[in-house]
Amino acid sequence: MKRSVRKPLVQLLHFGCHQAMSCIFPVAIFGTLALSNLFDFPFLHRYDAILLILLIVQLMMYRSGLETTDELKVIGVFHLIGLLLEMYKVHMGSWSYPEPGWTKLFGVPLYSGFMYASVASYMCQVWRRLKMDMTGWPGPAFVWMLGGAIYLNFFTHHFIPDFRWWLKALVLAVFWKTWILYRVRGVTYRMPLTLAFFLVGFFIWLAENIATFFNAWQYPNQNQTWHWVSFGKISSWFLLIIISVIIVAQLKHVKAGRARRVVP
Repeated sequence: MKRSVRKPLVQLLHFGCHQAMSCIFPVAIFGTLALSNLFDFPFLHRYDAILLILLIVQLMMYRSGLETTDELKVIGVFHLIGLLLEMYKVHMGSWSYPEPGWTKLFGVPLYSGFMYASVASYMCQVWRRLKMDMTGWPGPAFVWMLGGAIYLNFFTHHFIPDFRWWLKALVLAVFWKTWILYRVRGVTYRMPLTLAFFLVGFFIWLAENIATFFNAWQYPNQNQTWHWVSFGKISSWFLLIIISVIIVAQLKHVKAGRARRVVP
């Protein structure tokens, strides 16, 4: 094989390997959802067994060094953010968790927060493994305000107009000049951040279809039989990814700033 062809293939292989390693926790979640749908757990409801398994996976990842203490903290924050959103959405009838469970709170199994935490896990892992950085990152105050508005809109659109399309337009305007820098075997590549938002949102939408197929939760139109999740959900994940990137990126910038201050 010619060197001009072999090198890009090797780079792509290493890039894919880093991506796969960054997806360990999301894969563990969807693998657990699939397998737990095939058999019964003695003395445990399915939702409770899923929570127990995912807690064990998180512990193993941390103890093995696959996950750092800082990454575990970020995952905990996202678990809480996701759980609060789940409780509200279930209350409003957006979807439901029909199976019984001891670890359900306001109709929501506690494992559901890990669905959001898995996005944070991926973001933290891929950031570290690919030595990612940003160029053209907007000011932190405006970025936090945008992230807060996006998260708030997930709640308020039930009783006031949905501003998601305005928020998307604002995202494109704010992050138009922002690029992701990532490194593979010493070579630096870059990608528009808005494109990364869409790609990750699309793949989460595919994962969501897998999750609903294995009865992780159900949308109203899936009560009788499974259907593909609406393409419109990609836009919701697009916005959720933005919140994830904002939190992870800001924490990375803060930590980098502290590291520079302590260097003599």
